[in-house]
Amino acid sequence: MIIYCAGPIRGDVTYQKYFTKAIDYIESLGHTVLSEFSGKFSSTIPLTDKQTYKRDLKWIDGSKIMIAEISGPSLGVGFEISYALFIKKMPVLAVYHNEAGQISSMITGCTNPLLEIKKYSNVEDLTSIVKKFIANILI
Repeated sequence: MIIYCAGPIRGDVTYQKYFTKAIDYIESLGHTVLSEFSGKFSSTIPLTDKQTYKRDLKWIDGSKIMIAEISGPSLGVGFEISYALFIKKMPVLAVYHNEAGQISSMITGCTNPLLEIKKYSNVEDLTSIVKKFIANILI
């Protein structure tokens, strides 16, 4: 399955280390991850803002599900979650660390049934949550 993974790039990257381990785990399950955090897509050539926008929307368009790290505020991740839920109508798992501050009420208050929000405390929790989410989609 092709999975888009979103996390803060310019915003608060405190919890990025957990998310990159989760991405490694997803790839170890045999799924294709589309994300700047995947080693397969990292580039030394900087993209313009327009190029990043077009690339990321193309990646979302080509994915079956989205997994988003929301522990730190990020306008981009919020935009991508909205696009995935309301334009593409795809399932989204939004995860956040239990030590993160207040999570956006625009995410936690969203009643879209395609959105699942889960809290994790360590890499093992996070990979377990991701594994269950993916398994439910594959059913």
